[in-house]
Amino acid sequence: MNHELNVTYITLDGYLEVSKYRYVYFTVMLVAYILIVCSNFTIVCIIVSHRNLHEPMFVFIAALLINSVLFSTMIYPKLITDILSKEQITSYQTCLFQWFLYYFLGGSEFFLLAAMAYDRYVSICKPLLYPTIMTKTTVSIFLLLSWLLLICVTAVPVVLSANTKLCNFTFKGIICSSTVQKLRCVRSIVLHIYGLVAVVVVIVFPVLFIVFTYIRIFIISYRSCREVRTKAAQTCLPHLLVLLYFSCLIAFDIILTRLDFDFPKSVRLIMTLQVIVCEPLFNPIIYGLKMKEINKHLKISFRKLSKQANDPPADTRTGYRLSSPAPHDCLSAASSGSSREFYIYMTACSVRGCGGELLLLGRF
Repeated sequence: MNHELNVTYITLDGYLEVSKYRYVYFTVMLVAYILIVCSNFTIVCIIVSHRNLHEPMFVFIAALLINSVLFSTMIYPKLITDILSKEQITSYQTCLFQWFLYYFLGGSEFFLLAAMAYDRYVSICKPLLYPTIMTKTTVSIFLLLSWLLLICVTAVPVVLSANTKLCNFTFKGIICSSTVQKLRCVRSIVLHIYGLVAVVVVIVFPVLFIVFTYIRIFIISYRSCREVRTKAAQTCLPHLLVLLYFSCLIAFDIILTRLDFDFPKSVRLIMTLQVIVCEPLFNPIIYGLKMKEINKHLKISFRKLSKQANDPPADTRTGYRLSSPAPHDCLSAASSGSSREFYIYMTACSVRGCGGELLLLGRF
């Protein structure tokens, strides 16, 4: 490539023997993307479709899961294309866009976790004031701050880096992050200071707020009855697990960006896969299994699906379900559950010319 192209394109040098394991990478990425979209959208649809889940905490969870879907949708198609290509290259503009998405959606996750922590604090520590404090307006403000503020904070370094001259055209990774600044000919002191301030505002402050809030929750819960302690554990534990896991991933990224540690390629690849594969799958698993209300609706939905799959097909002309009969009664009735279901058995002896027996199922 000539000099003009070298300025525009950079090589992604984060894969391990991509020519040898090309289809392994492709299969893993494709399956991961399908699982991420399906699992996250399943929880989001459950939250949207059930009125008793239209509460601030579940709204924040839905926003968190939507972030995961957006991030994966913006990242995975490019990853799969790179894997199937002979050369893993990307334009500098695309790299900057990935950098923007990486920190915009990642930073908004910290703000959403902080909003969840505040919601739990008000719910457990000030239950009588909860309807007054956590209104629709308050929830909307938290959501707007989580997204609009992070767009502004993340866009500044990306825009300032758009016309930067590059001296190195090999990026040690498979997706672009702020480490792309190491490709510049001259490191910008202004961007370095701005990055430190952004880390404090976007990561340090929300984490400190979350830790302080949960300490207050646990202190008050410890002094309260057993029911309050159980509620606090059920609702706060998933948030803490997500916070701990995500904080470890971000800490590794900060070490890569701010310090000159030269980690092996295998370590970089493993940590990147943690971010793009495990973390988007971790959220729906944690919130689907650990949140009692969501888990209950998940079980009900799966039961309905399995019941529909096992039910006999309906007659398209009558709308009744057809099945083989149990006893040879001319007429029998039964009721089950909350609704009455009547089963009418018509035997071959009563209808001349029929070669079998029909079960007509109707609801009355």
